Amino acid sequence: MRSRLVAAAATTFLALGAAACSPSSSGGNEAQQSSGGKTTVSVRIWDDQVAKAYEQSFAAFTKANPDITVKLNLVPYADYFTKLPLDVSSGTVDDIFWTNSSPFGSLADSGALMDVGSALAEERSGWVPAAVEQYTRNGKVYGVPALTDGRIALFYNKDLVDKAGVDPAKLHWQPGDGPSDTFLPAARKLTKDSAGRTGDQPGFDGSKVTQYGYNAGNDLQAIYWNFVGSNGGQMQAADGSFVFADAKGKQAFQYITDLINKYHVAPSAADTNDNGDFSRDKFLQGKMALFQSGTYNLKNVSDGAKFSWAVAPLPEGPAGRVSVVNSVIAAGNAKTPRKDATLKVLKWLGSIEGASFVGSSGAALPAVTGAQKAYFEFWGKQGVDTSAFGEAGGTDTIAPPFGPKFGDAANAFAPTFKEIFAGREPVGPGLEKAQDAANKAIK
Repeated sequence: MRSRLVAAAATTFLALGAAACSPSSSGGNEAQQSSGGKTTVSVRIWDDQVAKAYEQSFAAFTKANPDITVKLNLVPYADYFTKLPLDVSSGTVDDIFWTNSSPFGSLADSGALMDVGSALAEERSGWVPAAVEQYTRNGKVYGVPALTDGRIALFYNKDLVDKAGVDPAKLHWQPGDGPSDTFLPAARKLTKDSAGRTGDQPGFDGSKVTQYGYNAGNDLQAIYWNFVGSNGGQMQAADGSFVFADAKGKQAFQYITDLINKYHVAPSAADTNDNGDFSRDKFLQGKMALFQSGTYNLKNVSDGAKFSWAVAPLPEGPAGRVSVVNSVIAAGNAKTPRKDATLKVLKWLGSIEGASFVGSSGAALPAVTGAQKAYFEFWGKQGVDTSAFGEAGGTDTIAPPFGPKFGDAANAFAPTFKEIFAGREPVGPGLEKAQDAANKAIK
């Protein structure tokens, strides 16, 4: 399951790999009235695990509202944000569609999204406040919060960390490999080459790694946004401009890229820049010890890992543990001819009852607070401690990506970020170049 809580306007800068989704019906607004006189509302999403929960949820909805049926349109994530703006502009987008922060501002400003804040005021009080804030623009709420990622945390292979004598809950990183850095030494112990030498042993061959310590990579949500935050920096200023090329940003990116290119404790950017699932798959194969990710990968790990695993909080930086928190909304198509029926479906998705199907399946963490208990109970019954994904994990937060032209900015900085992570562009000058391109794109 892949919730993809940050939209990939430039998909290469995210390591949240594409879901194993396959498209169903073509979506859009054609043929939405059945011969029986029922109104059909189409809902576009990208996540196959959540789709299974939605099918049950919408069956319950239709039972209570027999005059409305709901048709799911599952679009692969790799194509999702290429198709979405085209379908919005052509008028063929679904009545309801998922979106996240990258294209949100431009969609809201263009008038493409329903203002649901006033229409669903009663339900709004039960939505995760951070999600409401993220999708509020000019005082209006432009979508029903569907999923939230809580916080980023650290999945770990119990056998590998035990053999290396590493405690994943006590890892601290420091710029410049300082004396208080326990993270890099741990990652080196957890990395092995084809001769069985660990990353901290003489003769270690970083070109022949068979077991990686960690998943450092060009991943906005799981990796670099959090490292910048835990170094006391910001990716964006309050006005939406980009500030990641300051001293704290350069330190954080240098540390991450050194893990890849200097110490070889993480896969090469040649493997991960264009394959967001590479590190996840290595972890599931037992060939990576530490995998930093979010609740969007919890079901993947549970279903795919054939070894004993657990979850620890993020590694601590100079400013503590800091995570980006993102949410996904179900947005209403402002131009749908089925506004009343669409609002009823949105109201259902924003209710405890409607959202509880997602939570109780363990597919994703609902952004409806009253439905979250079912999610935590599901994983508790599986013997998984999910506290690191919540406030109990002791993690502060950094503002998520925002602004009406964030997608344009991401497209602008993505090519340079690829080069930085591949070691072909020096971190300092590369970040300055990327920041200039990003800020130019939002003007």
